[in-house]
Amino acid sequence: MAFNFFTSDYAIKIHDKIIEISGGWAGIKNFGNIESPLTHIQNDDYYPTFEAKLTHLIFSFNKFHAFNDGNKRTSIAMGAFFLEVNGLDFLIDKFIIEMENIAVTVADNIIEKELLQEIITSLINEEDYNEGLKLKIINSLEQVNSDKEQINLGSEFYRDLY
Repeated sequence: MAFNFFTSDYAIKIHDKIIEISGGWAGIKNFGNIESPLTHIQNDDYYPTFEAKLTHLIFSFNKFHAFNDGNKRTSIAMGAFFLEVNGLDFLIDKFIIEMENIAVTVADNIIEKELLQEIITSLINEEDYNEGLKLKIINSLEQVNSDKEQINLGSEFYRDLY
């Protein structure tokens, strides 16, 4: 199957529109981090499936900070645009809703690229996450919570503030 791709000009326009709508610092931090993933996803040896291409696109824009601000938001918008230009626009609403939660966990190193690809594959091919995938997501989230000290935000926390 032949896929449709887009250029860095579209990526920059998407980012600029995100910043215009939701606020943040405009501007490009590293142009290579825009051009590189857009070029790499066209290589079928590295990214043979649509899901692998979409995963790399989202992961790269999320993690490698091509822009001064809005990288997580832009990664979601890039993914949605990639779905649209490839005739999968009926998945965009579901994709955006799910990825709004996932994008933060990817940025925080809670969900790694491999699990992200499983999530994306499920979003595209299944009605809902299967039980095994749900457990992987839960385990990733629980591992982070177990590593952090619990902070009690009850009345004792605020007593020293006034």
